[in-house]
Amino acid sequence: MDWLSEHAWAVWLGIAALLGIAELMSLDLVLVMLAVGAGGGAITAALGGPVALQIIVAAVTAIAMLALVRPSLVARLHQGPDLVLGTNKLLGQRATVTQRMTGLAVGQIKLAGETWSASPYDEHVSIEVGETVEVFEIRGATAYVHPIPELDSP
Repeated sequence: MDWLSEHAWAVWLGIAALLGIAELMSLDLVLVMLAVGAGGGAITAALGGPVALQIIVAAVTAIAMLALVRPSLVARLHQGPDLVLGTNKLLGQRATVTQRMTGLAVGQIKLAGETWSASPYDEHVSIEVGETVEVFEIRGATAYVHPIPELDSP
């Protein structure tokens, strides 16, 4: 028992190491936060703090890590580029009108190297050949587009 009280820092480090190894199997970022708490207990023990203080420091450190650090780490790990599949990747892209379209007549556009059937998103608009349009929606095999105003050159 004397050895434990004299080498409490080693016990805390052992606990931290075991929790760190267990984290490698779980990958939940919970056990590593507890390991950091055990590290706080080890530092307190190395500085000569009583056992009660070691336990308090370990618990407060672990809880703080779980509450403050883990959420941001989990969010950062789960972030990444959004995977856009199918026709959704064409929304917002620009295309060139290859066949005139009105609200009543379906035309055609050149979009991402392919020819698509297209209609104006606003049925009261006519879009002429050669105009640049933006894809607002795709329903079935028809792209619904809106013209992009040409910028006047000075």
